[in-house]
Amino acid sequence: MSAADPLLADAAASVPRRLPAGTGSFVFFRNELATVFRRRRTITLLVVLAAVPFLIAVAVKLSSQQIAPGEGPTFLDRITQNGLFVGLTALVVCTPLFLPLAVAVVAGDTVAGEANLGTLRYLAIAPVGRLRLIVTKFLTATVFCAAVTVVITGVGAVVGTLFFPVGRVTLLSGATISPAAAAGREFLVAGYVTISLIGLAALGLFVSTLTDIPVGAMAAVAVAAIASQILDSIPQVSWLHPWLFSHYWLGFGDLLRDPIVWTSLLHNAVLQAGYVAVFGSLAYGRFATKDLLS
Repeated sequence: MSAADPLLADAAASVPRRLPAGTGSFVFFRNELATVFRRRRTITLLVVLAAVPFLIAVAVKLSSQQIAPGEGPTFLDRITQNGLFVGLTALVVCTPLFLPLAVAVVAGDTVAGEANLGTLRYLAIAPVGRLRLIVTKFLTATVFCAAVTVVITGVGAVVGTLFFPVGRVTLLSGATISPAAAAGREFLVAGYVTISLIGLAALGLFVSTLTDIPVGAMAAVAVAAIASQILDSIPQVSWLHPWLFSHYWLGFGDLLRDPIVWTSLLHNAVLQAGYVAVFGSLAYGRFATKDLLS
C-alpha cells in the first residue's frame, strides 16, 4: 500500500452516501454521525483526549512527592484520596485548550470539508435542503462535544477506580456524598462542559460556511477560542467578560456543592444559547445564499 492510500481511505470515509428521495431527517442525521465518527481524525482526537486522564493518573500514581493542596490543576491534590477526582482533574486540564481545539477541528470541517471534497452541492439539493443540512451539521458537532467530554469523564472514572481508592467524596461545600452520587455529579459536570462548547461549535459552523478550506476554518475557530480566554483574563475589559463564550467554561465547581448552586449553569446555558442563535442564523444566512460550485 502506498503512503497516499491511508489519506485516500480517510477522504473516502468522509464522503456522505447519496440519500434516496424521501429520506427522513433522522436517517440523514444518523448517516452524518456515522460519517464523522468513522473518520480517522475523529477517532484520533477521541483517543488523544482519552489518554489525558490516563496520563494524569499514571503521573500521580508514580510520583513519590505528595501534592500540596492548591498545587497544580484543581482537584489534583485529591486524586490519591479518591480516584473519582481523576476525571474532574482531566476536565479542568482539557477545557481551556484541548477540548476547544478538538471542537474547532470538527466544527470547522462541517461545511468547508464538504466543499473541499466536492460533495456539498449534492447534499444541499433536495431531498436534504440547505436548512436541514445546516441544522444536521450543527447537531452532529454538538454530539461530538458530548462525546469528548463523556470519554474524558468515563476514562477518568475507570482509571481512577483501578489506580486509587474510591470512597465517599467531600464536596467543595464540605458535605460528603456516596461514590455513586459523586459519579452522577461528575457526569453532570461533563454535561456542563458540553453546554460550554456548543457556542464554539456554532461559531465554527458559521466560519465553515465562509471558506472552502477546512484547515483555515479550523485555525480561525481555534484562534477565536484562545482570544476569548485571553480577553477574559484582562481586567481592563471586564465589561466584555460576561459576553465571551468562554467566560463560564470553568464554572462547574458550583455543581460540586451541597446543595447544588445552579447559577453558573443557567448563565452558561443562556450565553451559549445566544451564541447558537446568532451564529446559527448567520451560518444559515450565509449558506442559503452561497453559490455552491463545489
